[in-house]
Amino acid sequence: MDEETIRSTVAGMLDRAVKALPPDVRSALAECETDGDGIDAVQVRTIMENIRMGEEKGIPMCEDTGVPVFWLRYGKVPISLQDVVSAIKEGLVEAADRAPLRPNSVHPLTRLNHGDNFGHGLPLIHITPIESEQIEIWTLTKGHGSENMSALGMLAPAAGVKGIKEFVLETVVNAGGNPCPPLVLGVGIGGTADTAMALAKKALLRPIDTFNQDPSMAQLEADLRAGLRDIGVGPMGLGGSPTVIGVNVEHANCHPASLPVGVNVQCWADRWAKATFRMDGTVEVLGGDI
Repeated sequence: MDEETIRSTVAGMLDRAVKALPPDVRSALAECETDGDGIDAVQVRTIMENIRMGEEKGIPMCEDTGVPVFWLRYGKVPISLQDVVSAIKEGLVEAADRAPLRPNSVHPLTRLNHGDNFGHGLPLIHITPIESEQIEIWTLTKGHGSENMSALGMLAPAAGVKGIKEFVLETVVNAGGNPCPPLVLGVGIGGTADTAMALAKKALLRPIDTFNQDPSMAQLEADLRAGLRDIGVGPMGLGGSPTVIGVNVEHANCHPASLPVGVNVQCWADRWAKATFRMDGTVEVLGGDI
């Protein structure tokens, strides 16, 4: 486990993330592919052809390669946190040329492009200490056609589960075709306003064929997945089905007077990758395969 290994692995993670979908997302989309002549069937086939071309030609599946967001779980390892963060940043520099990654960092007011994916506050690296003797790094390359449709609701506690479902539905309907459905939704419930939105984005890191370990949250996931799939917005917002192919929920306890709900909207290109670095020198990488 050294800085060079982390740098090269992060560069590879980003490269594969923008060119190949992870198995759970690819399978969910492939299951929707039919030989029908409806506009929804045509759009799904087009999406799948786009995915296959990205994999075969080794090129990004979307021109918006997104804002790379990282989650670092840092354990009891013989490399400093500062060196790990430096390696992640160096990997991002390498991936920008290899993939390539579009420079998506602009000043919020002047709109001056920084020329890469760095700049004030970027890249985003969320750090959590862990007890195990390993390092885990996730990356999510988040496009902003979908990010722009994300929403925060500060619901009254009395709204309950019904209110949460209504808010998530309202978010999807209001988004329409803007986030390039079929969608994957990350839903964060509880905490504070900022916590709910952070949980919503973190929820996108979990495979969409898994469930929250809390039974009540798992039931909510199942209900939202079933209820939102066929609401009619359809692929690319042109009607039909599916509208949503995945919903993941993460939660935190909250104040008795509050029920924060964050929804992070993700397009069909749900691009994530994960690497685990162990003390014996092995590295396990999950995500798309190219």
